[in-house]
Amino acid sequence: MNVLHAAPSGSSRPSVSPQQSSVTPKAINTTDKLELSELTAVSPLDGRYGRSSAPLRHIFSEYGLIRFRVLVECRWLQKLAAIKEVVEVPPFSAEANAVIDKLATDFTVEQAQLVKNIEKTTNHDVKAVEYVLKEQFARSPELAHVLEFTHFACTSEDINNLSHALMLQEAVHKQVLPAMDKVISEMTRLATEFADVPMLSRTHGQTASPTTMGKEMAVFAYRLQRQRQQVAAVPFLGKMAGAVGNYNAHMSAYPNVDWQKVAQEFVTSLGLEFNPYVTQIEPHDYIAELFSAMIRFNNILIDFDRDVWGYISLGYFRQKTIAGEVGSSTMPHKVNPIDFENSEGNLGMANASMEHLVNKLPISRWQRDLTDSTVLRNLGVGIGHSLLAYSSTLRGISKLQIDTARLAADLDNSWEVLAEPIQTVMRRYGVPEPYEKLKAFTRGQRVTQHSMQTFVEGLEGLPAEAKEALKQLTPANYIGNAVQQAKTLPTTCTEALLVVHVLAACTAAHGAIVTGGGTD
Repeated sequence: MNVLHAAPSGSSRPSVSPQQSSVTPKAINTTDKLELSELTAVSPLDGRYGRSSAPLRHIFSEYGLIRFRVLVECRWLQKLAAIKEVVEVPPFSAEANAVIDKLATDFTVEQAQLVKNIEKTTNHDVKAVEYVLKEQFARSPELAHVLEFTHFACTSEDINNLSHALMLQEAVHKQVLPAMDKVISEMTRLATEFADVPMLSRTHGQTASPTTMGKEMAVFAYRLQRQRQQVAAVPFLGKMAGAVGNYNAHMSAYPNVDWQKVAQEFVTSLGLEFNPYVTQIEPHDYIAELFSAMIRFNNILIDFDRDVWGYISLGYFRQKTIAGEVGSSTMPHKVNPIDFENSEGNLGMANASMEHLVNKLPISRWQRDLTDSTVLRNLGVGIGHSLLAYSSTLRGISKLQIDTARLAADLDNSWEVLAEPIQTVMRRYGVPEPYEKLKAFTRGQRVTQHSMQTFVEGLEGLPAEAKEALKQLTPANYIGNAVQQAKTLPTTCTEALLVVHVLAACTAAHGAIVTGGGTD
């Protein structure tokens, strides 16, 4: 008998089996199709964190990929019409160009669904795009005459590589870099605000020469800024060279056209950088470069998250409480550093995803294998987790309140850290065995202000003025040039950000001018 369901002694109430219990959950039919929502999404990026990742749906979703494929196909047809040797596709009228432009820039979710419907038959996503465009073009008498020049001389990867580059470019310029800038800006603010707040350093977890909280924030701001610049500097490459990168099909139809020149003009017209040496695929090296730079940025942010987590644990920072928020289901007093923990976790997820792309994408058998195809459908995963992490870090920073009294108490409890300047000054004046004397005096010993000053006063061979200067030192003022470093950082970071913003604006403007705004 199951004792959990046994009737009490002397009771006539029958026992209830687990199968009969009213609290037994109803069996779920796992074949039922659940509509996608925050509750039913498999990935937390589309579920629990869906509102945070929503801006990426327009870029990295299946619709986003189809949208960019349509853009590339439309611009390629317009490019063919501009090549005088391709007499079968004469220059388009304003009306025909308007039809193409509308498809290129205003392709809707409903139209993308038509692509998916056709793909059920073709089992080929790029071919499905071609067929839908032909249906749309056929409604224009002028375009109906050139339907077979849709996707002319293209392999699927001509369309895909340019689409992926445009997706990444839009995500980096509109989402990633602005989010990185916000993180760097907040750390720069912390560096300035806490520039002269002295703090006990810890190396190997043990007390070490003091610094300031602001200077430690400046270290992270400067490190992140360097990686942000490297993310911004990565070029987005593209190709339009046919099945194996030699323009074979192009030249068979129009041997007198300089197709490599045409391809270069076309790729750069999209705001991308032309890669002249390719196989069937653009080799994806730039994607590996981009994600490597993002991983470095993320690793530095993990370092920051862990340090601030530690400062909160030490009591150097308190966290603003939010009405109604619960820190623990059983311990009512808890105010946990959940934002920094959430950031650290999502940065780990982001890096794991991007690291696989970094290692996999540059490798393809001979002129092409298909292993990159399914991997490239995950371009937005690492970026999504990164943006989620940046948002969490910013939220955590917004709750920080420094506890200067706690910082000061820790410093006043750590007079042993002045062993460093004392033995250094002793070296200057030729006092024998300075390091050894301080080691014997401080290591494993309880050192106070009184005992330290008594030690200094008793030193032989040290000039009176040097003794007096050493006795003026305290753990709180032995901070070197930490204040100066923290206060000069904003200028350094602001100037660097300005340069990057100007370069990015010029690149974006170039693409918009050439394509007539089609890159959006």
